[in-house]
Amino acid sequence: MGKFLLSVSILFLSLSSVGSVSAQESGRTRFILAASWQPAFCQTNQKKAECASQSGDRYDATNFSLHGLWPMRKDYCDVSADQKAADKDGQWTSLPAVNLSAETKSALDKAMPGTQSALERHEWIKHGTCTKMSADDYFATAIHLMGDLNASAVRDLFAANVGKTLKADAIKAAFDKSFGAGASDRVKMSCRRVGNKRVISELTIGLSQDAVSAQAKEKGLGGLIQGAGQTSFGCDEGIVDAAGF
Repeated sequence: MGKFLLSVSILFLSLSSVGSVSAQESGRTRFILAASWQPAFCQTNQKKAECASQSGDRYDATNFSLHGLWPMRKDYCDVSADQKAADKDGQWTSLPAVNLSAETKSALDKAMPGTQSALERHEWIKHGTCTKMSADDYFATAIHLMGDLNASAVRDLFAANVGKTLKADAIKAAFDKSFGAGASDRVKMSCRRVGNKRVISELTIGLSQDAVSAQAKEKGLGGLIQGAGQTSFGCDEGIVDAAGF
């Protein structure tokens, strides 16, 4: 009888362990952190203010830039038809200015070079309005998460290989090193053609539902990634583009 109970206990623990693993693997992506490699973006947007002024010694030449923090499958929440139409037509400077503290605005100008083209107005109207956060909290959270990314082995890998080709395996290993085993399974890489070159343009990183909660900064980018669902990595290799045309 003792052996029987022991066997049942071991089986129960084994099933519990499998259940825990399954729960971790079946996390759901509720938000996306979109991080651009600005020099690659600027190759096909040379007339934008932030691209015309780009230089090799500027922050965005060797660090990822904030594109946006996007709720999944929700946009333009409680936005007027006129503002929505203006946004979709790319008339971002005609959109209302975003109400930010001086501290957040200064940090956002550094993290998101596109503020020179009113990108923050577009991001707030289309995505931020669906987070139930204030504009200041929304952008402060995104800036914090970008800080985690740019303090990681992923950024170091990119900065050390400007002008060179990086393969998916190396980038995935850097994600796992910085944000925990399996983090790379929640990341997709996008590339674009510039002449005869294929350059890495953006990383879209899956995040859990806590991305816009009070726990977001405490969990950090690693914790939010681990709670997201898995995705395919996308582009298998590309050049880390250097600033300039």
